[in-house]
Amino acid sequence: MKKTRKRISLVCLLLVCTIMVSITGCSAEVKEVQARNLMESISANHVDVPEDLSSQNADVTDFAVRLFKAGEQSGKNTLISPLSVLCALAMTANGAEGKTRKQMEAVLGMTAEELNLYLYNYRNHLPQSEKYKLSLANSIWFTEDERFTVNPDFLQTNADYYNADIYKAPFNDGTCSDINNWVKEKTDEMIPEILDRIPQDAVMYLVNALAFEAEWSEIYEENQVRKGQFTREDGTGQDVDFMYSTEGIYLEDEKASGFVKYYNGGKYAFAALLPNEGISVSDYIASLDGQSLHQLLTNPAETTVQVSIPKFETEYDVEMSDILKEMGMPLAFDEDLAEFGKLGSFANRNIAISRVLHKTFISVGEKGTKAGAATVVEMNECGATMPSEDPKEVYLDRPFVYMLIDCENNIPFFMGTMMDVEE
Repeated sequence: MKKTRKRISLVCLLLVCTIMVSITGCSAEVKEVQARNLMESISANHVDVPEDLSSQNADVTDFAVRLFKAGEQSGKNTLISPLSVLCALAMTANGAEGKTRKQMEAVLGMTAEELNLYLYNYRNHLPQSEKYKLSLANSIWFTEDERFTVNPDFLQTNADYYNADIYKAPFNDGTCSDINNWVKEKTDEMIPEILDRIPQDAVMYLVNALAFEAEWSEIYEENQVRKGQFTREDGTGQDVDFMYSTEGIYLEDEKASGFVKYYNGGKYAFAALLPNEGISVSDYIASLDGQSLHQLLTNPAETTVQVSIPKFETEYDVEMSDILKEMGMPLAFDEDLAEFGKLGSFANRNIAISRVLHKTFISVGEKGTKAGAATVVEMNECGATMPSEDPKEVYLDRPFVYMLIDCENNIPFFMGTMMDVEE
């Protein structure tokens, strides 16, 4: 976790599912992808989606809370994108079968088929404007190595539901550059490089790129930004810039109070929850559950609330294998027992998830918010409340929980803790 470089100008989320190999990353220039896109000869089938999938929003929020609770590191800034992880694992689940698939579905909160429909519908109904943007792109890259046989149904499913570009490539330095160039283009050059090499054992990469950026509904004026003191949980303080405003949505449960601040257009929002005095952030997170958070976001109180938000930027990274195993999907990581036969096959070797790497970034300032995440699913071939007339006050001058939420579905696509503004 460290302060990100100031040159970052657009929020990016990057998800990369890597099959069969450990990844470290390769250099990339701004070039067109040289590999031939097989989608030129593969047509995505028409997908019939139920008109209303809103009943599954609560399932997505539940997964978000469970992942956030499992990944939270006490005393440290934490930032996880549940949407990033959900998309990466949902695409991977399309290649799983048997008990491995059932465990993954139990952790994700829906069947693979339900996830395909939900995420297809979600991707195709993302609100966009000049003032706010949330976009997704997907691609699949698989090796020309004759020992690897890809399952055509697996590719077709990802073409149908994720509109994935599909590339068959030699998996050499040129392919490494191609993947980097694709990622760089889809993230508006914010992630210029993700791979430094393609190891010999690699057979497939599944990549999902997601970019988000939004202006506040009302941009802060100069007189709304003032120096103040942020007090860490250990009692030490730090001088930071606070942004003051009056909002109209108040959040409150038995252990915290908070607010919702909208971005331009009201389609997305920043939400914060400040634990009551005497309750630590970790204790508050431990008390959270998906149902209660879903109800809190779905039924907030409309009242005047005076708020302050510290200006901050933070990065976070975590390896999620142990987290996901503890959440209930250990088979996907088992070299002998993992079942990913629907994805394809590699000679007589088994395929299993090796690591799930997750990196995130967020910047909150006067004009709006930029946030980004990277999720790598690496797979190896194995030897086997009521409103009040008086204004509420929620000043985020001590550690708090925050979220970026999709207001149409009331789901958090980022969840974080701010423990130290300068960390």
